[in-house]
Amino acid sequence: MRRPHVFRRLYDWTISWAHHPAGVYALFLLAFAESSFFPVPPDVLLIALCVGAPAKSFRFALICTVGSVLGGMAGYAIGYWGYEAIGQPIVQAYHGEPVMEKIKLWYDEYGFWGNLAAAVTPIPYKVFTIASGVFKFDFLQFLVASVVGRGLRFFVVGGLIYRFGPRMKLLIEKYFDLFAIVGMVLLIGGFVLLKYL
Repeated sequence: MRRPHVFRRLYDWTISWAHHPAGVYALFLLAFAESSFFPVPPDVLLIALCVGAPAKSFRFALICTVGSVLGGMAGYAIGYWGYEAIGQPIVQAYHGEPVMEKIKLWYDEYGFWGNLAAAVTPIPYKVFTIASGVFKFDFLQFLVASVVGRGLRFFVVGGLIYRFGPRMKLLIEKYFDLFAIVGMVLLIGGFVLLKYL
């Protein structure tokens, strides 16, 4: 009998925590780990927890955001101080070298907005955090972009399930990247309007 793909087993293992009493702690640790090396995004557990308890969706989103941002800081440190020993093997495992160059280009051209775009878009967040440390991006800008970008990502998920319930689960899983990009466009549009109105 063929063994399931490693990624699928990790996905199933992640989802299994939704029915565990320590599921919230697992969400925090998963969000932290995914920001620097773990392959399964925390969204899958966040969605499962929110579906199980929609009234707690915003709490779960906050926990996920805090864990992710703290993990992102660890990823930044890996890139800044330990790229050759730790960061490079992680980036290579995700075929992220070309993505790192793209992130640097965005940062050089757009500064904070390039950081924010990388934090929200489907680019693996771990590659973004490590690249930020390697290229020594301004840490405060990196931190603000991470808080805004990851917060937007997770609170959109939590908010949709809080408002529409479990029927949103399949829709979010299927079109998550599109939701993230639309959210990013709306966020930047809002800042532009505030600046010029």
